[in-house]
Amino acid sequence: MAASSPRPLAIPAGPAVLDVLPDLEAALTGRSPVLPYAADAQPPSVPSVPAHDPGELPDGLALAIGTSGSTGRPKRALLTADSLERSAWATHQVLGGSGAWLLAMPAHHIAGIQVLLRSIAAGVAPAVLDLREGFSAKGFADAAAKVRPTAAAARRYTALVPTQLARLVDDEAGLAALRTFDGVLVGGAATPAALVEKARALGVVLSLTYGMSETAGGCVYDGIPLPVSRVHVDNDRHVVLGGDTVAHGYLGEPGLSRDAFTVDPDGVRWFRTDDLGHFDDEGLLVIDGRADDVINTGGLKINPGVVEDAMSRHLDVVLDVVVIGVPDPEWGESVCAAVTLADPTAHLTTREVRDRLRGILPDAALPRRVLVLPAIPQRGPGKPDRAAIRRTVQDRA
Repeated sequence: MAASSPRPLAIPAGPAVLDVLPDLEAALTGRSPVLPYAADAQPPSVPSVPAHDPGELPDGLALAIGTSGSTGRPKRALLTADSLERSAWATHQVLGGSGAWLLAMPAHHIAGIQVLLRSIAAGVAPAVLDLREGFSAKGFADAAAKVRPTAAAARRYTALVPTQLARLVDDEAGLAALRTFDGVLVGGAATPAALVEKARALGVVLSLTYGMSETAGGCVYDGIPLPVSRVHVDNDRHVVLGGDTVAHGYLGEPGLSRDAFTVDPDGVRWFRTDDLGHFDDEGLLVIDGRADDVINTGGLKINPGVVEDAMSRHLDVVLDVVVIGVPDPEWGESVCAAVTLADPTAHLTTREVRDRLRGILPDAALPRRVLVLPAIPQRGPGKPDRAAIRRTVQDRA
């Protein structure tokens, strides 16, 4: 018998998101799969279910969840109930036990919907941060006070993106709220090392997560795969993720599914990411950045993450930074940086950045242009939209 095709499920923002918990519980039976989308998107639109062969759907399909679309048009990763349940179990095990959650990001993305699914697994409805008017430290603190652990789920957890974490640690009430959590997951984008060190020094119990829609969200915590996950780096330095949480392909995309997903002789599913990485001296996975983000300037390859880390560590005025390559007639590509500032009234020039980082970074990695923006364009929770940033830099040249 063929698996059921997913039906679109509108995920509202704000407290009304709790209304979809019964739909998600039904999806976890493997008999009523859903395709989540943002109910409050502007302009509003109900996504069509991609044409597909129902016979190729995996047994127990629960979610067809959207990817970030970083390599082109978004796709829908096929996640089974078993994959999602194993992910929730492993997350709670690594964090120290079952707990009550605060949803602090949009729930139609994998990171947000996982908070709902972990809450279902814990048997405790999550508290919800209403993001319809934007994110604020006060709003987070107020929502955190509504997290209600139980005897069976006695711990307190939340999940954030790096920009949210940065705002909270710089706010007295936000930091106090963060400290009440037994675990704070941070992912969706690279978290600056300086921010990690600062948050942990201030008493935040932080776990850096790495994963994507194709792996049911984070499957590597602080460089270590979850108990149900595996990781290796192939000969081209691409990170390859495997294990119980890996999707069964893309909805209606058999060619792309064959290219990205494999099953080894032991029946383990694997997904080859577009991220480059390596293992450090302690055997921990380190993400070096996306393969298509590497900047080729004057014949030298520059990893944007190295420049972003240096700017975050050595320029206190910088709140957030994204480094991109922009076409250059002389150098092939030039290194450019888009930043937001901790103090919006402050100023930062390209010369100041280059002078501060000279001797810390190779000369070829010093940004040739620094653009101060009011906000970093995003294409998902915490994920910088590098294409939009590149267009902005070029438009302002």
